Amino acid sequence: MVADPSAGPNAAPVPKPELGELFVAFALMSLAGFGGVLVWARRGIVEKHRWMTADEFNETFALCHFLPGPNIVNLSVVFGSRIRGIPGALAAFTGLLAPPVLIVTALAALYAQYGEIDALRRALAGVACVAIGLLFAVTFKMLMPLLRKRDPLALALLAAVFVAIGVLRLPLPVVLGVMVPLSIGANYVLARRAR
Repeated sequence: MVADPSAGPNAAPVPKPELGELFVAFALMSLAGFGGVLVWARRGIVEKHRWMTADEFNETFALCHFLPGPNIVNLSVVFGSRIRGIPGALAAFTGLLAPPVLIVTALAALYAQYGEIDALRRALAGVACVAIGLLFAVTFKMLMPLLRKRDPLALALLAAVFVAIGVLRLPLPVVLGVMVPLSIGANYVLARRAR
């Protein structure tokens, strides 16, 4: 069973999704996710199905950021395996990737034939703007649980990573190599002091 994050402590847990339900949920996320699936993955996992709390989603997505490969693909594998083991990982992974692979293959064939049409280029530019707006929206939603906690250490680390990557343009592996151990160490020290 998966805990319902909106319910009280005595509420019945949300049943774990079956393999078919995982496949369909991730397939629908991928089909809705033009410009990026993260928005739809968070909405589906946290808000619609309530399979994870917002904090659990953020922690899982942070882990997926640290792993090699596309973050949302990593999320499907990690989430599926947490819920249903290796079969769950395969169901979520296949659901996430199968529909877009089929659609992109068909669109690539069409684009090869009609890609020089000016109206198509303008439409694709508009879609890019929508994708950026969706990314900002999900970033804000993921940031809210961190801001609600008002944890000065977490906010300082967030600001440091933003400055390092967004302003100074330092390479991501270097920033992760420094900030991950620093974050783990700082949280370890604070947890020991709190005891």
